[in-house]
Amino acid sequence: MISVDQIERLVQEKLGEGTLFLVQVKVNPGNKIVIEIDGDSGVGIDDCVAVSRQVESNLDREVEDFELPVTSAGLGQPFKVERQYHKNVGREVDLRLSDGSEKRGHIVKVNGGLTIKLPAQKKKQLPEREETYAWDQIKECKVRISFK
Repeated sequence: MISVDQIERLVQEKLGEGTLFLVQVKVNPGNKIVIEIDGDSGVGIDDCVAVSRQVESNLDREVEDFELPVTSAGLGQPFKVERQYHKNVGREVDLRLSDGSEKRGHIVKVNGGLTIKLPAQKKKQLPEREETYAWDQIKECKVRISFK
């Protein structure tokens, strides 16, 4: 059986320490290998093709057949790895906390947790402020998509 560790190792060999990084690998029943990558400056189709070729050339279809989609991290999808937070410093995010509350603000910094700048709230008479959350407080975080 094809293992997640084996695929992660092959992807890391291709990506190295560059601007692209691995977000997630799943190996589903029937050997459907799903690889999700991201990049500090985005991901192009050529990047996905290169990762696919790296993995495919190191697996033997004669031994085990497999399906191999390689995708970029989806816009509007929750962050899965810390590097995605770093990549999006300065961007507006929607944050859902483990206590069920929700926040909207701009990522200020990522350092052992997440600091976001929250806008002023006139009704509650709260000024613009920064709040920091530990990783275990964050249930979901994703870039806010606006069409202004």
